[in-house]
Amino acid sequence: MSQKKHPNDKPLTRRDFLRTTGGATAGVGLVAGGLVLSPKQAEAAKIPQKWDQEYDVVVIGSGFAGLAAAIEAKRAGSSVVVLEKMPTPGGNSIINGGVISAAGSPLQEKAGIKDSPELLYKDMLKAGLNLNHPELARIAAEKSNEVVQWTINELGVKYHEKLVHMGGHAVPRAYSTEHRSGGDIVRAELAKLKEMGVEVKTKQMLTRLFKDKDGRVKGVEIREGYKFPDANSGALKAIKAKKAVVLATGGFSNDIIFRTIQNPMLTKDVDSTNHPGATAEALLEALRIGATPVQISWIQLGPWTSPDEKGFGAAPRFVQGVASAYGVWVDPATGKRFVNELADRKIRADAILKTGHPCITIGDAEGAKISGREDFIEKMMAKGVIKKFASLEELAAAYNIPFKPFKETIDNYNSYVAKGKDEELGRYMAKDAKPLIHPPFYACRAWPKVHHTMGGVQINTKAQVVNLEHKSIAGLYAAGEVSGGVHGAVRLGSCAIVDCLVFGRIAGQSAAAEQPWA
Repeated sequence: MSQKKHPNDKPLTRRDFLRTTGGATAGVGLVAGGLVLSPKQAEAAKIPQKWDQEYDVVVIGSGFAGLAAAIEAKRAGSSVVVLEKMPTPGGNSIINGGVISAAGSPLQEKAGIKDSPELLYKDMLKAGLNLNHPELARIAAEKSNEVVQWTINELGVKYHEKLVHMGGHAVPRAYSTEHRSGGDIVRAELAKLKEMGVEVKTKQMLTRLFKDKDGRVKGVEIREGYKFPDANSGALKAIKAKKAVVLATGGFSNDIIFRTIQNPMLTKDVDSTNHPGATAEALLEALRIGATPVQISWIQLGPWTSPDEKGFGAAPRFVQGVASAYGVWVDPATGKRFVNELADRKIRADAILKTGHPCITIGDAEGAKISGREDFIEKMMAKGVIKKFASLEELAAAYNIPFKPFKETIDNYNSYVAKGKDEELGRYMAKDAKPLIHPPFYACRAWPKVHHTMGGVQINTKAQVVNLEHKSIAGLYAAGEVSGGVHGAVRLGSCAIVDCLVFGRIAGQSAAAEQPWA
């Protein structure tokens, strides 16, 4: 994607960033994924004498979190609008893989799987290197099953009967939507909002949060008719939020400049799974008015993406659903397994990067059948992302894998399946796993891509945004990837939707409970 240049554009330095986020009066110009932001002062904004529109609750962002917040705020009796900067709603949520964890769910009980919110909470802290804010992680874990049942009973979302075992989880606990896409949930949320009479407006770019001298956020400035990524497009409008503003603008995985400030290795040469609009301008605006940044340098790479397709692609459905649960990952240079295929995302991504080249993820006909992905695999073969082989010898030859150690790897894995225990890398062995001996064999190359930004603004258990003085900023809430603290260093797969829906609902309920300022 080309970036439009401005005569005054210059790279954002660490010193510039610290000045803006530390509450200094000096502003800074930023190119954020093609968005040129004008210098701004950190002091309180001048409140408009006349507002173009007004609502009780103004929600910024139309993904899982923003739509959930809007539903709850409207249900509580508030007037609500949802503002989305892109031309279509949904953000990353609509291209999400559609898996959501529920600890202690009916499907687990049916499958005889023992689980609890406490075990999910422990898994989250283990993956997060104990950098998770405990009170936030615990709420997400405790409400995980409740929020899944909410999507079923309130929104009518349909899920597959077979649970998915995501990396880093002690047991299988993830529900998978009917079409294995987060779009199933987003469309259900949009339908509910339409039924409730709440408008979701697209091409509405947030440019400013109006924070008054009394410390309260009282509205937003937006560019109506905004055309991404032209920062000067659209007409400026002031929208009054009589009760509160809810930020649900997602992460910044596609903001090349801002993410390289956090991690210089994540240059433009590293692909991302995110949609083009996953940029940092809303986060920076919240920091400008005094929000506390939390762990924004912790950026997650998805280990199951393929270099043979752009963006998120379809490879994760095979790599995670077939090769991780019912097959193996091997280093083509050695022919050996090199990582627990069901470890958390950071462990697996780091292990692949350490080899210096894509790994080969492998499954067979039985794994494809058990996982229910047979038809999907055939479609992906036509795109060249997944390849089919009549024998292991043929597979090894195609990827220049030394066959003798490779065959030994497969034989060892098959013995672990028979024993129900991975004696080499400690991987969880599914009860329905079969030896990797059933042709045809399938393979897909995997190489990490930028996927999720764990950090963001600090929130409390009511989803209120917290300032640098450890106090909540009146009239400002946040939920989902724009907030930080829930996941710590590493987000577990299938916990993103939990986070977004749980805290989105809390944010909407809390915002609606605010007393109007005028």
